Amino acid sequence: MILKNAIKHIILITHHKWVVFKLCCKIGEPWRGFLHDFSKYSPTEFFESIKYYVGTHSPITEARKDKGYSEAWLHHKGRNKHHSEYWIDEASPNVTPVMPYKYAAEMLCDKLAAGIVYEGKNWTKEYELAYWNKEKNIVKVNDKIKDFITSALEDVARDGIDKALTKKNIKEKYEKYCR
Repeated sequence: MILKNAIKHIILITHHKWVVFKLCCKIGEPWRGFLHDFSKYSPTEFFESIKYYVGTHSPITEARKDKGYSEAWLHHKGRNKHHSEYWIDEASPNVTPVMPYKYAAEMLCDKLAAGIVYEGKNWTKEYELAYWNKEKNIVKVNDKIKDFITSALEDVARDGIDKALTKKNIKEKYEKYCR
C-alpha cells in the first residue's frame, strides 16, 4: 500500500507541477512554474503525504484530521512564497503584506491547477471561483491580493483560461489591485 501510494502521489504532484508550469508560462512566469512545489519531494512532505494519500484531495487534510496538524504543511508553507500563509507575520503592523507579483501570480496558477488536477474531467472554468468564494473570507491574505485573485478567477469563469490568463491581463490586474 505504501509503494502504491508513493507512486500515485508522485504522479499527482508531478501532474500538478506540470499544470502550474503551463499556466505560469501563459502569464510570463515560467521560472515560477518550474520551481513550483519542489519541496513536495522532500522527505518531510513526501512521507507524510504518502501516509495520508487519498487521491481526491490533499493529504494535508487527512493528516490534520488524524493528528490535529500537518508537518508537511508546516514545512511547505514556510518554503513556498506563493502561499499566503508564508507572508503572515502576527507581530508586524501589517500582518498580511501584499505579496510580490511573481508569487501572487504563481498563487493564482496554483489554485487553478489544484482544481484542474483534483476535479479532472469534472473541472469547469467556473469551478475555482466558486471554491475561492467559499474560502476567501477564511484565508489570511492581504485584501489587495484577495481582490486580485477574485478578479482573475472571475475572468477565468467568464472567458476561460486561454483568454483570461495572459501576461498582459494578469500584470495589469495586479497593478490595478495591488499597487
